[in-house]
Amino acid sequence: MFTIPNMLTFFRVLLIPVFVVVYFLDWKWAHLAGAFIFWLAAITDWFDGYLARKLQQTTSFGAFLDPVADKLIVAAALLMITHTYNTLWITIPAILLMSREIFVSALREWMAQHGESDTVKVSFWGKAKTTAQMLALIGLLSELEIFYWVTLGYILLYISTILSVYSMAQYMMAAWKTIRRHA
Repeated sequence: MFTIPNMLTFFRVLLIPVFVVVYFLDWKWAHLAGAFIFWLAAITDWFDGYLARKLQQTTSFGAFLDPVADKLIVAAALLMITHTYNTLWITIPAILLMSREIFVSALREWMAQHGESDTVKVSFWGKAKTTAQMLALIGLLSELEIFYWVTLGYILLYISTILSVYSMAQYMMAAWKTIRRHA
C-alpha cells in the first residue's frame, strides 16, 4: 500500500484542500498559486502512473485511488472556474465534464461487476480528453492573459468537452453488448 506511486496519489488528495484554500485567498497571486498547485497535482498524476509501471508497483488500491484523486481535484477545479467566471460558457462544459466522469465511473463499476472491466479500459480519446482538460483548467484557474492563457483555456475546455462526450459514447458502444445481455 505504501508504494511510491500510492504516496504520490495520497499527496495529490492532500493537495485538494490546499488548492481550494490558496485559490480563494484574498491576495493578488492567489489564482496563479492555485493554478500552480493544480499543475503540481496534474504532474504527480502522470508520475504516479509512470512509476507504478516502471517500478512494477501497481496495486489494486492504487488502481482504485488514482482515478478517485483525479476526479476529486478536477471536480474542485471545475467548480472553482464556474464560480470565478460565472458564465454559461464555462458552466455548461463543466457540467458536461462532471456528468461524464460520474457516468463513466459508474459504467466501469457496473462492467467490473459483470467481469467485463477490460471492455471499458481507458482509451486514447479518454487520455486526450484528460490532457486537454488539465491544460484548460490550468489556463482558466491562472487567469493569466499573458500568452493568451485564458483564451487557450476556453478553447481547450471546449475541446476536452467534445472529447469527453466522444469518449463516453465509445465506452457505451464498447459496453453495449454486455448492457443488453444484463439489462
